[in-house]
Amino acid sequence: MILIADGGSTKADWIALDNDKKEVFRVRTLGLNPAVVTQNELKNRIVNMFQLMDVQAEVTEIHFYGAGCGTPKPSAILKSVLETFFIHAKVNIAEDMLAAVYAASGNKPAIVCILGTGSNSCYYDGTTVHMNTVSLGYSVMDEASGNYFGKLLLREYFYGKMPKRIAKKFEEVYDLDADVIKYHLYKQPNPNRYLASFAKFMFEFKEDKYIKKIIKRGFNEFFKYRILPFGKTTDTPIYFIGSIAFYFSEILEKVAKKNHLSIAGILQRPIDNLLDFHKNNPN
Repeated sequence: MILIADGGSTKADWIALDNDKKEVFRVRTLGLNPAVVTQNELKNRIVNMFQLMDVQAEVTEIHFYGAGCGTPKPSAILKSVLETFFIHAKVNIAEDMLAAVYAASGNKPAIVCILGTGSNSCYYDGTTVHMNTVSLGYSVMDEASGNYFGKLLLREYFYGKMPKRIAKKFEEVYDLDADVIKYHLYKQPNPNRYLASFAKFMFEFKEDKYIKKIIKRGFNEFFKYRILPFGKTTDTPIYFIGSIAFYFSEILEKVAKKNHLSIAGILQRPIDNLLDFHKNNPN
């Protein structure tokens, strides 16, 4: 049996294939980002998914593409955790950017971007993934991501910059007690996921002028730091992966047009396209 997984900070989608690459089942676990989740918590999140545990002795290959897997140490931690459970499996760990590339462009050159809980981008030349900078994660980078917008909304609210009509709705949806917020940010795991939970507020009010302005601000920053530095021409297709890109595609396309670029495609989740890639490409 083969397991293919696309893992973000919020959730991880898993698909199990038999040896003929026919789908057996699919499940979703909590996020398995080894850069922000402890080793013990990674184990807990896997062991609590009974569908995976039921087939652990049958799994011979695991292809895990995940957030936080772009540097050696976190990748090694997750690899070790998976090998603990799936003792007969060859475990391959790669960063989520590679999953985005395979899902969006297959083997063709393109700029591929992720706008989900976190954010990232790369240029794929058809063989190799090229990054314009190392990602330092949610506290320093992650422009236009869920946690970026969550942080921005909190700042706008507490600095009194949020319009009263929006602030009132914000108060109805979230517990905005300062001690509660600081507890989740500084004493609980996955503060990036917590910040991203506030970004969900934007989905309901995405037609509001104030919310549109915030989204546009984030997308402009993303293009400035994550797309334009590649210096590619308008002939280079640009793909986006993730819920932020998917739900705010209209604004995203306007920002792209402003920068004389066009978007070739937007996927909310890459897992189905990733599955097709693995079915059509021998390991």
